[in-house]
Amino acid sequence: MAINHDRLFKELISTFFIEFIELFLTEIASDIDKNSIQFLPEEVLTDVTAGEKKVIDLLVKVKYKQLETFFLIHIEAQSYSQQDFAKRMFQYFARLYEKYNLPIYPVVIFSFDEPLRPEPKIHSVTFPNLEVLKFEFAAIQLNRISWRDYLTQQNPVAAALMSKMSIKPQERPQVKAECLRLLTTLRLDPARMQLISGFVDTYLTLNEAEERTFLQTITTMGLDQREEYMEITTSWERKALEQVALNSLREGLSVEMVVKITGLTVERVQQLQAELQAGN
Repeated sequence: MAINHDRLFKELISTFFIEFIELFLTEIASDIDKNSIQFLPEEVLTDVTAGEKKVIDLLVKVKYKQLETFFLIHIEAQSYSQQDFAKRMFQYFARLYEKYNLPIYPVVIFSFDEPLRPEPKIHSVTFPNLEVLKFEFAAIQLNRISWRDYLTQQNPVAAALMSKMSIKPQERPQVKAECLRLLTTLRLDPARMQLISGFVDTYLTLNEAEERTFLQTITTMGLDQREEYMEITTSWERKALEQVALNSLREGLSVEMVVKITGLTVERVQQLQAELQAGN
């Protein structure tokens, strides 16, 4: 099944907005009144020439500390390299600036695995004697960031996004274990823990050999003795079984047979079947 990157990143950042700002945008983190944060309604921008509609990922209104001045933070999660993306970001900026008449701090998270080259983050219009425009956004290109730099960060966003940073193939089991180790130290409520663990499991799905290395690593770390670890891995196992159930239902197997294969309850398999039918 295709991964809905926009939904995953939007859910992560909106749930842990301040933590995201503190991790990646330290320059403005100290300026924000944390009690003023307001997520604005979904914005749909229409590109008349291209015939496309763009839903802005996140637009947040915040206030400066000890001032009555507000500004907007616009965050886009970009899961693929796109020609002239910096120009598109300027167009989004211009339309939002016209509508809200507030300063805007634009941010892009580049989450793709390739290419590894730095993505352009400036759109400019210049003449030999005149610089008409220089628009720049804050760029967070995950595939150019080392996961090792975030091992000691007590931050749930670090626990999630390490799974999308620069990882050598042989490091995948270790990174998943480190994400899990960090997550078990954060003392999150079950819903937020599930959000982070689900994010990590989506982007670091291991093959059989990697899974064996992963299990050896968490045993060495002593994670397999922690209650939080048991809760997370149980949810991962359930997610995997539900995916097997969905695939089996698509192939035409009966509910009874799927229950026998997966060990899920009849009620849960029937619910998955209904969701599958509703999606068709």
